Amino acid sequence: MKAQLLIVDDDANTLASLSRAFRLAGHEATVCDNPIKALEMIKAERFDVIFSDVVMPGMDGLSLLEQIKAAGVATPVVMMSGQAHIEMAVKATRLGALDFLEKPISTDKLLLTVQNALQLERLKQENQQLRQQLGSGGIVFTGEKMRKLLAQVERVAASETRVCILGETGTGKELIARTIHHNSPRADQRFVAFNAAAIPEPLAEAELFGHAKGAFTGAIANRVGRFELAHRGTLFIDEVALMSLPLQAKLLRALQEREIERVGESRPIKFDARVVAAANMELKKMVKEGTFREDLYYRLNVIPITLPPLRDRREDVPLIARHFVAKSCKSNNLPLKTLTQEAVRALMAYRWPGNIRQLENAIEHAVAMSGAARDIAASTLPADISESFGSLLMPTVAIPDEGLNFQYVVSQLERELIRRCLEKTGGNKRQAARLLQLSRTTLIDKLHRLNIAATAETETPVAT
Repeated sequence: MKAQLLIVDDDANTLASLSRAFRLAGHEATVCDNPIKALEMIKAERFDVIFSDVVMPGMDGLSLLEQIKAAGVATPVVMMSGQAHIEMAVKATRLGALDFLEKPISTDKLLLTVQNALQLERLKQENQQLRQQLGSGGIVFTGEKMRKLLAQVERVAASETRVCILGETGTGKELIARTIHHNSPRADQRFVAFNAAAIPEPLAEAELFGHAKGAFTGAIANRVGRFELAHRGTLFIDEVALMSLPLQAKLLRALQEREIERVGESRPIKFDARVVAAANMELKKMVKEGTFREDLYYRLNVIPITLPPLRDRREDVPLIARHFVAKSCKSNNLPLKTLTQEAVRALMAYRWPGNIRQLENAIEHAVAMSGAARDIAASTLPADISESFGSLLMPTVAIPDEGLNFQYVVSQLERELIRRCLEKTGGNKRQAARLLQLSRTTLIDKLHRLNIAATAETETPVAT
């Protein structure tokens, strides 16, 4: 692998010999005999590995190492010295040096050090990408709101308590359920999912509880249901609110008695499965309306976990979007693409009624429409997203024949842009300020200066 190297040493012969050895091995080597100048180069340019002598005039190598780390530069640094001793090596290591080499240094040792440094950095990057992409249990996030929610999930996972996950369609309820399972004592057993919305009502009971041969037309053999499949593991019942009242009654009995009966049989079958339910409706409201059993509600909803919609966790949108870009590029055998800043702003400005599922589809669309380009522009996003963003940023202005007052027009454009952002966020100044990339205080000052009427709002805290 070709590397960009920087060699810092006040000895011209050392610079010449090291740079020659690296270039013969296929690397690019930049040399510098002044540590102060080297520090400026390190801050301005990107190097894969830095080699620095310890004893130099003006600034010694250990001081240079301290300055590199203080500047937040993560490039691995290898220290070299012809006057090496244990205390010097220990201090260099404590300051963050990758290695300490004693002069004279063989070519093989130099090249091996470069190879090891590159491999270590690659592993660090891969680990960082995995942490960012997978978050906790495959959940991609960066904001405080999801961090608190996942801390709750971690606490719940260790127990056997029933959990009900509430959230809009596409917010990742099954992913949360899987995270609970994989962090529970049942992690080495099965995770079995049952979606009440995906199975026709006449077949739902047989799918959930199993059936005996001949129980109904087409039942040509005994069949194990989801409860039995999840024995000793976790059963995830999605869209539980869509179950019919008779099926709700049978589910309640199963949870109370810890046993089921297959359709067409009267023999009870004991089971040991943790049940996690999910719904995208307000169950408490359904209980009041009589469309969901109150006793089943309390049986399932021992610990409620409510997932925020994507529009309430906008700070997570860029990271999630990049995760889906990488996923889509990999599945289509494409080189990794990059979202432009304009595309990121468009994604963050959109309200995402379909939540994360809609975002994933939008990114797949953009990756496909971007063709061979390495950058994903806002124009390649689905029309409802790109057009909404374009209309938000570009209020139209009619230019009369007699001309116009520039300052007046600017203030009118500013007024219109703020007004549209407030409309888009339902009057929430905090979210409007985020769309405009302003502080909330600055936005309020502009509202007063431009004499924009305050809009009634409920300030929903947004994680930063």
